[in-house]
Amino acid sequence: MLLEYDIAVVGGGPAGLSAAYSAASEGCKVILFEKDDSIAHNIRTSGVSWIKEMEELDIPRKLYNPIRNFTLISPSNEVTIKGQGFTSCVLDVRSAYQYLATKAAEAGAKIMVRSRVYALLSGPKDKIEGLKIRTPLGNLEIKIKLAIDASGFSSFVGRKLGLVSPWKKYGVGAEYECYCDNVDRETWFLMVGKQYSDAGYAWVFPLSNNRLRIGVGIGRPESQADPICKLNEIFEKKLKPLDRLKNVQPLEFHYGFIPNEGSRQTTVADNLMMVGDSAGQSNPLVLEGIRHAIEFGRLAGRIGARSISDGAVKSSLYAYERIWRNKIQSKINSAMKVQSRWLTLSDEQWDQELEIVRHMSAREFLDFIRAEFTTTKMIKLALDHPGIASRQLFRSMLKKG
Repeated sequence: MLLEYDIAVVGGGPAGLSAAYSAASEGCKVILFEKDDSIAHNIRTSGVSWIKEMEELDIPRKLYNPIRNFTLISPSNEVTIKGQGFTSCVLDVRSAYQYLATKAAEAGAKIMVRSRVYALLSGPKDKIEGLKIRTPLGNLEIKIKLAIDASGFSSFVGRKLGLVSPWKKYGVGAEYECYCDNVDRETWFLMVGKQYSDAGYAWVFPLSNNRLRIGVGIGRPESQADPICKLNEIFEKKLKPLDRLKNVQPLEFHYGFIPNEGSRQTTVADNLMMVGDSAGQSNPLVLEGIRHAIEFGRLAGRIGARSISDGAVKSSLYAYERIWRNKIQSKINSAMKVQSRWLTLSDEQWDQELEIVRHMSAREFLDFIRAEFTTTKMIKLALDHPGIASRQLFRSMLKKG
């Protein structure tokens, strides 16, 4: 006899945990499968996000380090934007995900770790009716009414169902979480140029007075360089800003992938929803998506739960896709255009690009890096900063296609 659940969530990252929480809060019988040995066992993100959204999502203040200043470094240039207040943050990723897992469990969701979904049970017209899972208790088969694919980069359920294909454009990142003496915990760094990344950027994100994350992200297929090699070179050569850091000692190593080609063409089908990285809901400029994963995970769980009485058919799930696209799709599209331009820049062009940033206000910079693009904001930016570089940026953002 098959075990039966209303909703199965595949993936125990922020999107999956948030979906499980909201679906269980609606009264559904929910089970979540996480393939790793524990929630946040393997960290695959640098944890950068934004305080406004963390507060709106009720993420406790103790789970992130607030940031007010932003330094960008290119081969021959450096710019610091000083903020009046704290706006960005760096999450304690493991503690934040464990917090989300606790919320889901408290709401009534069943969580199984070290449990890998390996096959789908399909019914008429290839509709998903259940899952096969390898777990510490042995192999299980369950019957479900709705699957929420929060499997991240792999998009496992969507691919198995033939709804989506593997990502062709993506970022691969390598990062050390380090001890460091006397960290400036209010400032994060982004570093650009070929010495840091052939197609991407490097970063230094502080977590506390003596802990920070130093990493490199490289875009595929634009470059086949190994981010681990690049990261080790930054350490060995003490490239900026490591030359001003004292007693840096790696304590953890993180490695992961993030899709980088915009959102999926569709994120719902009969008895299936996709959320987070499986749906392509991250910000393409700095490849951060935790805030969207939590928000849209909760949205998916809520709408998914309410669709059960209608058989979880696609039409009953479409409100989820409409709402999330209305909120961020245009921002993703505009950010993709800027990102496409960034991936082609030479070191000299990066030096010039930082001059655009130098003349921005803190508010303009934050709108830009958060991908909060609107035509009105970009026109104002171009008018306030009428330099050639600024006009080129403006045209690249409004370009069709």
